[in-house]
Amino acid sequence: MSPGMWSLELVVGCNKVVAGSNGKIVWRHTPWLGTHAAKGPHRPLRRIIQGLDPKSTASLFAKAQCLGEKRIGEDDCFVLKVAADRAAVMERNEGPAEVIRHVLYGYFSQKSGLLIYLEDSHLTRVQAPGNDTVYWETTIGTSLWDYRDVDGVMIAHEGRTIATVFRFGEVSMQHSRTRMEELWVIDDVVFNVPGLSFDYFIPPADIFDVDNSP
Repeated sequence: MSPGMWSLELVVGCNKVVAGSNGKIVWRHTPWLGTHAAKGPHRPLRRIIQGLDPKSTASLFAKAQCLGEKRIGEDDCFVLKVAADRAAVMERNEGPAEVIRHVLYGYFSQKSGLLIYLEDSHLTRVQAPGNDTVYWETTIGTSLWDYRDVDGVMIAHEGRTIATVFRFGEVSMQHSRTRMEELWVIDDVVFNVPGLSFDYFIPPADIFDVDNSP
């Protein structure tokens, strides 16, 4: 498996979002921003660590801090916390937006070792000239279940993701909260797809850097 190489297409309403990675460059195309490379160090696709690739999940939490135990549903879990270091966080700053912190919490079953719940917390401060400082806190929590064996790998085939975006500032009028929920099911997982080559993961020409080619 090459979890650093992926391609994703998503259509919501009439808008199509395309994203991908060749293992070195993460890029995306949206109708409102066009094609652009993601800022900051290379990060895995959320779907990869949501049960698709246990090795990537284990690697992500290899240097995590253990916070103790907590029961999630019917599972007794141990809780791991990993935070992006300051240098990695600063690389994602852009214009008036400054990333303050990025923390990931993983809840793993004490019985099976499988990931049961994943929480991603991200705080950004926006201070445009002449305007009050506004903070955006994004929290994405994902519950995973229906693990099945696929070629010797335990894959979560179903889950629920809840994203909460909290906007707050120095005055109460700036406070707002948005909540979105996604129920998802994976129908098929196939490894070692015949005919799939590195060419499928080449970034678009307008951001492709020859020095970063695979």
